[in-house]
Amino acid sequence: MQALVDLLPLVAFAVAYWLTGEMHTAILVIMVAISLQVAVIWLVKRTVSRMLLTSAVLVVVLGGGSLLLNNDLIFKWKPTVLNWLFGAIFLGSRYIGDRTVAQRILDSVARDEFKLTPGDWHKLNLMWVAFFLVSGAANIIVAYRFSEGVWVNFKLFGLTGMTLVFALLQGLWLSSRATEDK
Repeated sequence: MQALVDLLPLVAFAVAYWLTGEMHTAILVIMVAISLQVAVIWLVKRTVSRMLLTSAVLVVVLGGGSLLLNNDLIFKWKPTVLNWLFGAIFLGSRYIGDRTVAQRILDSVARDEFKLTPGDWHKLNLMWVAFFLVSGAANIIVAYRFSEGVWVNFKLFGLTGMTLVFALLQGLWLSSRATEDK
């Protein structure tokens, strides 16, 4: 359910674009939608995830820059910046701290489900790094080489689809290791 709620600003962005054909309108809609999402989550839970907060800041800053400078390409960089930032954080966690980000995330949701070796945790973390690099690169390729409408559809369906496929593959990889006695 939370994943669907997280997609609402993105869906609002795409619908605004499809209805108006105007990127500026769609950018304004996502800026308002993600700001409302952060506010509502804060009011209900009294906490907002770092990932959502980072995404919201990038939407507002890059969206505002796009509107102010009348350059939609600035906003189109948002998924790439976010993915590459997360990729750098995941990569850095391999060298800083006692656990990788992937391990910290999985430990927080399924503490005793996975019995992975330290090498497996590093592999999993590097899989995330690779995913973030590839999805960021795919976004910028579509942004520069295809029409605005194609990019909007890619942002909603392509990047979301890539994430779902990656999560499924990661789940299969993890389940193959969860059954092993390590």
